[in-house]
Amino acid sequence: MNQPTSRNGSRSTLLAVEDTEFLLRDEMRAIRFALEYNKAELALRDWGIRSTIIVFGGARIPSPEQAAAAAEAARTDAEKDVAAKLRQRAEFYSIAREFGRIASERGGAFAPRHRWRDNVIATGGGPGIMEAANRGASDIGAPSIGFNITLPHEQVPNPYITPELSFRFHYFAMRKMHLAMRANALAIFPGGYGTMDELFELLTLQQTQKAPHAPIVLFGESYWRKIVNFEALAEEGMISPLDLKLFEFAETAEEGWASLVRRGLRAPGNGGDTIG
Repeated sequence: MNQPTSRNGSRSTLLAVEDTEFLLRDEMRAIRFALEYNKAELALRDWGIRSTIIVFGGARIPSPEQAAAAAEAARTDAEKDVAAKLRQRAEFYSIAREFGRIASERGGAFAPRHRWRDNVIATGGGPGIMEAANRGASDIGAPSIGFNITLPHEQVPNPYITPELSFRFHYFAMRKMHLAMRANALAIFPGGYGTMDELFELLTLQQTQKAPHAPIVLFGESYWRKIVNFEALAEEGMISPLDLKLFEFAETAEEGWASLVRRGLRAPGNGGDTIG
């Protein structure tokens, strides 16, 4: 992109908002941080998004269509083994898609009150589980949010995010802030570092009571039991036994939704009533 220049060729006479060389200076980092906050904040307000349900999980979990294509293309035993594993992982995609639909139908995304929408599906905006949850909302025409991040290998927003609610961030911290600050609940599927990061961020906010109550559900108990020994943290005195009650496990979309509702998912409206 060509930089504008003044008539005399000096950058000093450019308006500050026109001078990206100036805006990208290290000293302007606080301003860029504020701009990233406000761009998403104002767009969400314009759409009346008051609260969200965060869905996070692995970007490497394939859709059933991708898993089927891999199985069809497999020729060697090794390729068939990989295809079988992809088919197993794709089950979580289907569950996340169904959960996105259920949460959008029952949570308030379709029913703004005094222009405000509650419990709108919000994801990290990428492929895999994030795509699945956005897709579930899109299946029924509900709005959903994608908080994408610029990475060295570009992470492309999935096509099921509501276009006006598809955001791209440079700063992980600002992206995480927007994910957390409106969260009424968190639904976590199997994933890697990014998924673990978001899970423990929200668990810490709940543990320290630095955020309003938000129920958390982990899909795929056998996966989580294998990956994280939560009980050992309590046994070693690193967390309180009560901290183990900050989340529950679920295997299906209906079970996950029921867990959130039973444990206090807030309903639409200013009164803060629970759903159910």
